[in-house]
Amino acid sequence: MPHRLADLAALDRDAFVAVLGAVFEDSPWVAAAVWEGRPFADVAQLHAAMRDVVRAAGSERQRALILAHPDLADKATRPASLAAFSQSEQARAGLNDLTEAEIEEQRALNRAYRARFGFPFIMAVRFSTPQKILEGMRARVQNAPEAEFAQALEEIYKIAEFRLADLIVT
Repeated sequence: MPHRLADLAALDRDAFVAVLGAVFEDSPWVAAAVWEGRPFADVAQLHAAMRDVVRAAGSERQRALILAHPDLADKATRPASLAAFSQSEQARAGLNDLTEAEIEEQRALNRAYRARFGFPFIMAVRFSTPQKILEGMRARVQNAPEAEFAQALEEIYKIAEFRLADLIVT
């Protein structure tokens, strides 16, 4: 259910976090940290403030944020508590309709990616297809660890931007 940006400005911290806490996967600390910056002129300013909180959080907290994300398309290992946002995003990208061959490749790539980087492959899949996601995984598993850590955060910022657009009307 969309919320008006102006109404968010009037919320106490707990209510604000209840509305925006899932924007950054299982990391309500991001929403809590921007609460004092209310009111926000627009959704872009809110997103920038949230992104800045993550950027300033340090690598340990950033890694925890990355680790909060699920593996893409692997229904066999998907937790029952998978965030509604993630469920919807993966379904819209066609990841619930993979062929058996695609499922096996996805699992193999997820394992290879986790083995190389120590965290799940993250991609803003909102406007993607299963084929583009697989291509991205094949390419990015070759990245240097530092570059991929930075890329994972960039993808998280895109995901958060999409989620804010779904949650907030002006």
